[in-house]
Amino acid sequence: MENNIKIEIDNKLCNVSVVRVAITSLISQKDVPLDEITEIKTAISEAVTNCIEHAYEEENQKVVISAKLSTIDDMDFLLINIEDFGIGIEDVDLATTPGYTTKPELEHAGMGFTIMETFMDEITIDSKMGSGTKIKLMKKLRTRKVSNI
Repeated sequence: MENNIKIEIDNKLCNVSVVRVAITSLISQKDVPLDEITEIKTAISEAVTNCIEHAYEEENQKVVISAKLSTIDDMDFLLINIEDFGIGIEDVDLATTPGYTTKPELEHAGMGFTIMETFMDEITIDSKMGSGTKIKLMKKLRTRKVSNI
């Protein structure tokens, strides 16, 4: 089984919840435990928020989110791409250092990539200065076992 969605949002923080709902709806096709859904929503929120807060200097720019729910050899996977077309990340290694931020004035800054790495099985960051950033997240989904009692 495979299913795909693609969402294009304006770079406004109010749109983070739209993405969370869409991804939750996609994975609800599988019997995924609530704690895992919460982890996935948190990682997605961090990735989309990073794009919104760091990629552009003005509003009305786009962030594109695509997600694929896939089954391979009886294992369910969620693959998510979050892409912006903004300024890019100059030093990805530095940007992924826990606590590092280019915007210290933001109260919650500096832990986004760490949270993504904690809750997802794989994270890949591809960024080019002046062209944007693509974050790829992958999660092997646990499904609840139904007992025959």
